[in-house]
Amino acid sequence: MKIYHNPRCSKSRAGLQYLQEKNIDFEIVLYLKDEAFTEQRLKEILKKLNKKPFEMIRTQEKDYKANYKGKKLTDDEWIKIMVENPKFINRPIVEKEDKAVWAIPPSNIDEII
Repeated sequence: MKIYHNPRCSKSRAGLQYLQEKNIDFEIVLYLKDEAFTEQRLKEILKKLNKKPFEMIRTQEKDYKANYKGKKLTDDEWIKIMVENPKFINRPIVEKEDKAVWAIPPSNIDEII
């Protein structure tokens, strides 16, 4: 199991704490530092999440509002933007084998435990 985590995000920290409280073995991927997302990898995760790329965009980000708000882009274009700007990706994402969840609220993790 992996958690794609941003330690500066309270919701991401809550997801991490939830996993720790469940005593589950997992790997922490600091996706802002580790360059965890390629276009192919992000497509795989989105498929596991059963989400379209735009559904996982943090539309409250300042850079999103300044550069992308209101734009009609293809899924592939959004994926490229997400790879180039990983801070736009909603977090935390928890992945286990062929499934993944957006862990807000953290109890969503129960779906893949």
